[in-house]
Amino acid sequence: MNDLLFTPCKLGNLTVANRIVSLPLYLAYPDEDHEVNDLVLDYYDETARTGVGLVVVENATVEECGLGNPRTLLVSEERFVPGLARLAKKIQGYGAKAILQIHHAGRYAKRADRIAPSAIETWGVTPEAMDVAGIERVIAAFAAGARRAREAGFDGLELHGGTGYLLAQFLSPRTNLREDGYGGDAERRMRFPLEVVRAVRAEVGRDFVLGYRFMADEYVPGGLTLEETAPFAKELAGSGVDYLSVMTGCYDAFALPRYIEDDATEGFMVPFAEAIKRAVPAIPVIAAGRIQRPEMAERIVREGMADMVGLARVLFADPEWVRKARGENTEPLNECLNTCAICLKRVMMQKPAYCGQWARPRRRQLLDRIGE
Repeated sequence: MNDLLFTPCKLGNLTVANRIVSLPLYLAYPDEDHEVNDLVLDYYDETARTGVGLVVVENATVEECGLGNPRTLLVSEERFVPGLARLAKKIQGYGAKAILQIHHAGRYAKRADRIAPSAIETWGVTPEAMDVAGIERVIAAFAAGARRAREAGFDGLELHGGTGYLLAQFLSPRTNLREDGYGGDAERRMRFPLEVVRAVRAEVGRDFVLGYRFMADEYVPGGLTLEETAPFAKELAGSGVDYLSVMTGCYDAFALPRYIEDDATEGFMVPFAEAIKRAVPAIPVIAAGRIQRPEMAERIVREGMADMVGLARVLFADPEWVRKARGENTEPLNECLNTCAICLKRVMMQKPAYCGQWARPRRRQLLDRIGE
């Protein structure tokens, strides 16, 4: 039995019914108006109905120059709040808690006006190095996005400090080559993400859950490793973050042999989550990384490697995963195959994703909806 998976967990002042998290999964479902549409609502309706305790909505971007894809939600203006409110209510209607992830892609933005800590060429474009006024503007944009998440009725928000996005770009010695107060040694490279955390916390108050998508290791030569990220985790905990959702790797890593090999291994990110949990034992840690089997998820929690387990592609492939873990559905798991990347390929082409494991009628239904 997977008893511990189905016990409550506290995130700040929020009680989550079980320890299974639907992690943020970018699927390119929004239209190019960046609003919540029916495709987004239906996806999160299905996700919340799976029985997970916590649903994290992906990539609501705080300003347009930070868009990682044209088909991405925005939280940059008040006009986006009503749609986000419908989304939060949809998720909460099934008893799950709803978290909005707020985001800035930085050097990975698919925009001509992309910005970054330093002017390092990325995908053939050199971003503009942010001056102090630009840093202050982005901090204010994160705080305003956080306020809108609260206004929309979400139970909390998550800062996207993973996948090598802007918060992580400031932290990394590989992408932050600044010589001012926001670059140099590890303490100064931490400054920008910590200022974002403090500004967000001041905006939403102490009673609103604040999480952080945490990159423990960049998986690239010269990039971040646990030697620097574990101390950063302690700083985040001391700055008012309620939980850390641990992941590894950035876009520059995804084509490298080490990452490809590890990504094929069940639970490959779990040792990193365990290391961060040791660094910050007082706050909850979410583990991720292709956690396919309920038995493994239970062991992660039982052995204290992490407090919760996060599913993204695994849950996308099999929405019955939670019921199978409970023993309510005795059919075999419909596993996410490491040899299949059709979901990733489609979003890279800026097309709404489907899973290669879905039955053909379900795939056809999605393609008909989007006119393919």
